[in-house]
Amino acid sequence: MSWGPCFFYYHCPQCGKRFKYATDLIADLGPRFGLCPECGAEGVLEKEGARTPDDLQYEEIEE
Repeated sequence: MSWGPCFFYYHCPQCGKRFKYATDLIADLGPRFGLCPECGAEGVLEKEGARTPDDLQYEEIEE
């Protein structure tokens, strides 16, 4: 049984945006992984894992 994709959930300490990155983007994005898509600040990791009940409150970053 698969739980689907795993994510790293972040919030931005500068602009407050909530966002998430799928773990499979780590290799593609390198040092840009975890950066806020709005202002470019380094996100603060809140949690990681499969989709959570509040998943829709986080913008999924796909690059």
